[in-house]
Amino acid sequence: MMRTGARAAIPQAHRTDHAHDRTDLAGDIMPTAPLPDFTHERVSTVTGERSGLTITVALHSSAIGPALGGCRMWRYPQWIDGVTDALRLSDAMTLKNALADIGAGGGKSVIALGPDDIVDAERRRAALLDLGDLIETFDGRYRTAEDVGTTEHDMLVVRERTEHVVGLPASSGGAGEPAEGTALGVYVSIERVVEELFDSGSLVGRSFVISGLGQVGSRLATRLARAGATLFVTDIAAGKREFADSIGATWIAPEAALTTPADVFVPAGLGGVLTPAAIATLPVRAVVGPANNPLAYRSGADHLAARGILYAPDFVVNAGGVIHLALTGEGAPAAAIEARLRGIGDTLAEVMGAARAKGVTPLAAAEALALERVERARAGALVG
Repeated sequence: MMRTGARAAIPQAHRTDHAHDRTDLAGDIMPTAPLPDFTHERVSTVTGERSGLTITVALHSSAIGPALGGCRMWRYPQWIDGVTDALRLSDAMTLKNALADIGAGGGKSVIALGPDDIVDAERRRAALLDLGDLIETFDGRYRTAEDVGTTEHDMLVVRERTEHVVGLPASSGGAGEPAEGTALGVYVSIERVVEELFDSGSLVGRSFVISGLGQVGSRLATRLARAGATLFVTDIAAGKREFADSIGATWIAPEAALTTPADVFVPAGLGGVLTPAAIATLPVRAVVGPANNPLAYRSGADHLAARGILYAPDFVVNAGGVIHLALTGEGAPAAAIEARLRGIGDTLAEVMGAARAKGVTPLAAAEALALERVERARAGALVG
């Protein structure tokens, strides 16, 4: 199934073309999410010739430049839920990449596994090759990288079928693991939020609940612990408890993440956790984290604001990964890359300042700033 155009809903039809931090796919199933508006340049969903799995590439916008966004491999209740996730995530990537100022548009790919799908090494490789074939049909307008459920080594397999892939292992001449860059960007964002709330960016004695200890969450937790923060951490993988002990964090059950009092809630796993019910009782002062789309509904930003909870938009604070990939690919020196990563805090400060000045939520302010940049690029292309 391939759809092109704007503001047309993707029907729940059968597929007709033949040719989606964590890699343990035996865990949770991604919940069903509402179908977003169709504002994408192109979306293609196929059944992989080799793997038989449902694979979607969603190109939201290439107005600023070729789209960049990772490949997610995860379990969904139905195949259409994988398509929905790709639509939502690719939209957010347009905003993220615009604010990151890396000359890239937004896109995402999803390899959707059903609740009972078994993926051994052979089928995993087959799915990644199928993904490479699909990406190749986008003629360079979309580039992929690792994301939830995939790794930098998986990108080597995708590279066998297309050159439009970034984030290869450093040992293979690529940018390597981007998680450290993402963690640094979230860390400086947390400092700005704490300064906004408490008139000091010091994290000593400030309390944080971190939900998710994958590649980014664990690195962020380590940084916060070293800064003197009090940490309550959890993950669906019980084996992460040993890591929590090693950094002096208090382990809590996954179901307690949204009910444990703290200064800041840090969503660092899958998205959609901030439902209306969760927001109604969330016992924190702020939400800042690397998870994509933590709000189950966009209106959640308004609900958080009504409760006096400061929400730092995910696509602002978690842009470190794409900055790392883009600048490393350009051959930028390490010092320049770190400076750009630390600049994420400045971008967030600009967003929070605009939100105060306009009397809107930080989410609305960030969206407006990003879309202004996209429209300016689109208008420039039309004039050119």
